[in-house]
Amino acid sequence: MKITINEDVVLEGQQFHPESFPHVIAMQPSAATLEDVRAWIQTEKSNLLDRLALHGTLLFRGFPLAGADDFDAFIRAFDLDSFTYEESLSNAVRINKTDLVFTANEAPPEVSIFLHHEMAQTPLFPSRLFFYCEQAPTTDGQTPLCRSDVLLDQIEQELPEFVEKCVHNGVRYSNIMPGHDDPESGQGRSWRSTLGVTSKSEAESFLDKRGYRYEWLANEVLRATTAAMPAVRTLQDGRRVFFNQLIAAFRGWSVAPNDSRKAICFGDDSDIPTDAMQRVSDLADDLSFDVAWQTGDVALVDNFLVMHGRRPFSGKRCVLVSLVSDDGSRLAA
Repeated sequence: MKITINEDVVLEGQQFHPESFPHVIAMQPSAATLEDVRAWIQTEKSNLLDRLALHGTLLFRGFPLAGADDFDAFIRAFDLDSFTYEESLSNAVRINKTDLVFTANEAPPEVSIFLHHEMAQTPLFPSRLFFYCEQAPTTDGQTPLCRSDVLLDQIEQELPEFVEKCVHNGVRYSNIMPGHDDPESGQGRSWRSTLGVTSKSEAESFLDKRGYRYEWLANEVLRATTAAMPAVRTLQDGRRVFFNQLIAAFRGWSVAPNDSRKAICFGDDSDIPTDAMQRVSDLADDLSFDVAWQTGDVALVDNFLVMHGRRPFSGKRCVLVSLVSDDGSRLAA
């Protein structure tokens, strides 16, 4: 069956950078089946991925998807290498629905998840993200998206010394991991789950091999600090991006009780100025587009180019995620 697509849809309040962002691919109402959609994706895959690289996000709307299994089939039609949650060093608590699909984050609805590139605070990160809205929230619960190349241009104009230190020194992240999963926290994945270990000695060996600094706190809590990591990266096409977790860490990461140390610092251990991070956060907010989910929507996000987050919401909200690991060469060190 022929599928009719409308790519002239403009969302209310949509920004252009200068390309449409996100770029909407709306399927016209028809009797097309999921198998028809899969065949269309397989035919259009190259064009779709080219458009993703240009726009940063593709929003598929009106496609016949009903649940995690359909979303799984939609993803598999792209024939991309998966990035499993188990192999990641993400500290968010998630629940697997299929081999490829899991919940976006189990943090309570009143918790904001601030802008970030997925897993940019770790040595292992996906190249692309699929989001699927299985159930839209009653109110709010949008997913903010921000183009990191556009953001970096603006930061560089206002805060050139900050960007220079990011480039030359990199950044370090300090993370608090509980001994057991805490679903009430946006960062509640335990060190056992995050590192894939069962004992403190195994955790220490894992961290030593990857250049982390760490210390054990009360109640089996682990504080781990990364080696210096890049905060500005260059894509193969020459675009520079603010690829990091600085905003999320600055605005939302918890530190240990009575611990004055911050979650982030420059790679030389010097402080990142609070006023600079506040301005970076404000600029990102100004550039962000909030995707107001409709049930059945799929968003394909270029993780190298676009940051994402989650607004608080009311009512039941179910957004599922799948990660892709291919094309890692698009980032230069």
